[in-house]
Amino acid sequence: MHIHILGICGTFMGGIALIARQLGHRVTGSDQNVYPPMSTQLEEQGIELHEGYHSKTLDALQPDLVVVGNAMSRGNPMVEYVLERGLKYTSGPQWLADYALADKWVLAASGTHGKTTTSSMLAWILEDAQLNPGFLIGGVPENFGISARITESPFFVVEADEYDTAFFDKRSKFVHYRPRTLIFNNLEFDHADIFDSLKDIQKQFHHLIRTIPGNGLVVCPQGVEAIDEVLEMGVWTPTEIYNASDASKGWHTNVISPDFSHFEVYEPRSSEPLSLEWSLIGEHNMHNAVAAIAAARHAGVPAHIGVDALSRFKNVKRRMELKGEINDIRVYDDFAHHPTAIETTLGGLRAQVGDARIIAVTDLRSNTMRAGVHKSTLLPALEKADMNLIHMPAQADWSMDLSQSKETTIFQETSDILNKLLAELRAGDHVLIMSNGGFDGIHTKLLEGLASR
Repeated sequence: MHIHILGICGTFMGGIALIARQLGHRVTGSDQNVYPPMSTQLEEQGIELHEGYHSKTLDALQPDLVVVGNAMSRGNPMVEYVLERGLKYTSGPQWLADYALADKWVLAASGTHGKTTTSSMLAWILEDAQLNPGFLIGGVPENFGISARITESPFFVVEADEYDTAFFDKRSKFVHYRPRTLIFNNLEFDHADIFDSLKDIQKQFHHLIRTIPGNGLVVCPQGVEAIDEVLEMGVWTPTEIYNASDASKGWHTNVISPDFSHFEVYEPRSSEPLSLEWSLIGEHNMHNAVAAIAAARHAGVPAHIGVDALSRFKNVKRRMELKGEINDIRVYDDFAHHPTAIETTLGGLRAQVGDARIIAVTDLRSNTMRAGVHKSTLLPALEKADMNLIHMPAQADWSMDLSQSKETTIFQETSDILNKLLAELRAGDHVLIMSNGGFDGIHTKLLEGLASR
């Protein structure tokens, strides 16, 4: 079958492309914005990319099936061509359910934050336990070097995103996956472009909970009100909690190192600690680890094996990824784009570097950020940085009160941020660049500028 994918360079749709290719299909795709790491992955797999959404591309290719990414909307030339010509089409999540997840034990990682990292941890634990899982993850786990694969294994790990499916299917992506094991890490308001309130998001998670069988498992933290409210709507599956206040009732931890690079994990009703030392930092990653260990145990991997596997976990590209070090100045790339994720990422870095200067560069790229939904919580989330440079696109029609914030500057142009950094940076600094997009290649430009300064 010849499959053409619209929006192929998105992390999810790129994963669909990889799986389709591995299943033996001819795969081509179109996208407006092509940048690594996804474009590199696709080209390495021999997948033909077409720049732009030109109807003449479909006219020339004549695919058997068009898989439509959720970034596509009515008015897009390719979408209109598909509808007018009556071409067969489907969504990415539906294609995954129909062609890859049938008869699989699906393990899904969901929540507002940490889905990519947690699903990567879970996939690695199963891989290290020689269970050879398939997976589709919204990033590139360093342990695997690819974001998606299909295998003969009965196990499949998927990053379960609550964003909508397609222009013709406004349900959340994850309702298509029908997991047996679900990690439900956290829940906050996000995606203001498609959800009007937290209650709207909770309803979608309730729909997800409804699909989990009675012999499945839901892994979730204790004491998160938004999650508790979802479970109160109905749950027909056993649950296990982590971050438990009562050690007899759930998974709990004991922190050894202040930056959370060393901690102990305790299984429910166990007094025997399992020690984990790894390269990651931050309390959020400790919680992600415990959730992944619990989910893997449900699939038959003993907790001590899960802990041992994570000691060799290499994280995901664009998650506190060190892009380079020039003249004792370190530049990191991180995908954080929500105040909670920003705060926990900065907290982990601060615990690691102590009193060293941290310069945070934040790109307000997401639809929710651009709409100003988080304007009251963004600056408090950035407090652990010594200097804040915020990229606010011209389209944003709101402003921030900087009177109470320390050394914070707003920029509309990436080039101005780059010039500011090159003028200000000194030996010993840590530059944390946070964006859920390419950010005009600022990481590479900064390192090149530092090298020639």
